[in-house]
Amino acid sequence: MVHLDFHPSGRHFLQIPGPSPVPDRILRAMSYPTIDHRGPEFGALGRKVLTDIKKIFKTQYPVIIYPASGSGAWEAALSNTLSPGDQVLMFETGHFATLWGKMARALGLEPEFLSLRGAEGWRQGVQADMIESRLRQDTGHGIRAVCVVHNETSTGVISDVAAVRHALDAARHPALLLVDTISGLASADYRHDEWGVDVTVAGSQKGLMLPPGISFNALSPKAIAAGKDSKLPRSFWGWGEMLEANKNGYFPYTPSTNLLYGLAESLDMILGEGLDNVFARHQRLAEATRRAVRAWGLEIQCADPASYSPVLTGVMMPDGVDADAVRKLIYERFDLSLGQGLGKIRGKMFRIGHLGDCNDLTLMATLAGCEMGLRLSGVKLAGSGVAAALDFLAQHAVSPTLKIEV
Repeated sequence: MVHLDFHPSGRHFLQIPGPSPVPDRILRAMSYPTIDHRGPEFGALGRKVLTDIKKIFKTQYPVIIYPASGSGAWEAALSNTLSPGDQVLMFETGHFATLWGKMARALGLEPEFLSLRGAEGWRQGVQADMIESRLRQDTGHGIRAVCVVHNETSTGVISDVAAVRHALDAARHPALLLVDTISGLASADYRHDEWGVDVTVAGSQKGLMLPPGISFNALSPKAIAAGKDSKLPRSFWGWGEMLEANKNGYFPYTPSTNLLYGLAESLDMILGEGLDNVFARHQRLAEATRRAVRAWGLEIQCADPASYSPVLTGVMMPDGVDADAVRKLIYERFDLSLGQGLGKIRGKMFRIGHLGDCNDLTLMATLAGCEMGLRLSGVKLAGSGVAAALDFLAQHAVSPTLKIEV
């Protein structure tokens, strides 16, 4: 029997790569009385969040907000732009890239996966040159969309979306560019307009510091035009009614009213801190984490320093050590939740989330729990990761101009 009244003393450390901890400010905002979603107060709330969310995506074009998980926004991106049998080019960077491909096939599309061979496939970011080469071969322009994951939550790898856009342009290919930044938005630099993305998919429970339950499609004019000709069935996910209702801050069906209160507060917090400061804070905490992992003598899941994620760090276990057993011990002894390995790397690594409402002391407590748990699990450590992280944080102040050598 599962006990739902598990409340040990002290705070729980939720250090998975999302859902991330929800700040008290946002929890208080979500506790406001529910209002009429057709009334004037809601219209003001809707207009505020629909305007401010554009600043996070760095776009001047519409952003649609769904009362759904990130998977719903995946489906919306595909169903609004494509038709049955369309070819879709995808790049396998980890578990979530493969799940998006599985969804595409279930919708009647024809996904084609590019990937690096062997174990390295989940340790590297998107290889833009491979995408360019494949698109150059597609002289008949049968490929209708290119889909990539910006920040692969399962592996701790971030990819260069601007390079993917360059690959499409260099190949002179008209395919749409669809990008999943569910775990990257508001934690890692992202530029929907500048990078020429047609549909960006994101969710509430990562860098936006909200509970799960709302997700986003940021659109380009090209995507909106494609939506008028696409033939995949959609009703709930349809952009047309949404765009029309959103003009006045409303929605065509009942939205997640209290989550939108939380979103308004989240956007105030992020924009108040400043996006550059938010990104610098994430980079700094990520580098402290990586220095801890190296000091332990363990391997980082991401093998390419240029692709290190500022959102999470994957920690590889030595041969013969069950990563899930280590995670279980850490949870039971220290009330600290870490992310499990997913898909083909399950049991081989765990993931430390350092995103959203996270600061120096949050991270140090997390790393201390990891270090104690690793030792109690019998993992031989080369040194103290806690000391290495402390040294780095002490020597590097928070600054949006911080340059970290990796």
